[in-house]
Amino acid sequence: MNPLIRHEVRASVSAEEWQARIDLAACYRLVAAYGWADLVFTHISAKLAGPDEYFLINPYGALFEEITASSLVKVDLHGQVIGDSPFPVNPAGFTIHSAIHAARPDVACVLHTHTVNGIGVSAQRGGVLPISQQSIFVLASLGYHHYEGVALRDDEKPRLVADLCTNTFLMLRNHGLLTVGASIPDTFLAMYIFETACAIQLRAQAGGSELINVHPQIIAGAQAQAAQVTRNLGGALAWPALLRKLDRLDTSFRD
Repeated sequence: MNPLIRHEVRASVSAEEWQARIDLAACYRLVAAYGWADLVFTHISAKLAGPDEYFLINPYGALFEEITASSLVKVDLHGQVIGDSPFPVNPAGFTIHSAIHAARPDVACVLHTHTVNGIGVSAQRGGVLPISQQSIFVLASLGYHHYEGVALRDDEKPRLVADLCTNTFLMLRNHGLLTVGASIPDTFLAMYIFETACAIQLRAQAGGSELINVHPQIIAGAQAQAAQVTRNLGGALAWPALLRKLDRLDTSFRD
């Protein structure tokens, strides 16, 4: 029995919020399934529809592989927990996510990871190199934010927001990767591409041969190419298949 399942939550929220909870719990499970989790120390948030500035984030201390729809914590932009959740919230997670949600009304989801591949590339002065098909999609909408220590201070927020600007991808130097999107599926797909670009780069560099760069004109047209490949559906194209993958593994993310 998963101790994070709280059956009373479903009856207390709207159908729209419950669907958002399922999708966000699925996103956490997918991050775990693809090996991007860092025990309990990274975070994904989703903005809830409606006039109130509320968003969902993970219960601090839970592994991503055990997070459920009912365990997600609802908070406002001031860090106040909404409702009677017994679970705490990661203060660093709140600092990063609240800053972006407050500044970017177009962003419905923020996903942050501490993967070995992501941190490895974030520590390289050149950052993401134009050496793969995945990298061109990242480079078409990428910002960099210099490391300022564990993200606990409010005075870092404006610099982080400025460095993200209107981009989809943000490389946190010496720290990890961050993606944003208009939906949870879009944000997950962006992270899949970002993580893959970093993994390819490290493997290519390990080969020891001279690397071939993609032509800048191809990078300039990358966003239009991405829309064509996904039929302008973004992450929604792959999301049903990803949910089927999770259902084959463990359906408890829906509880």
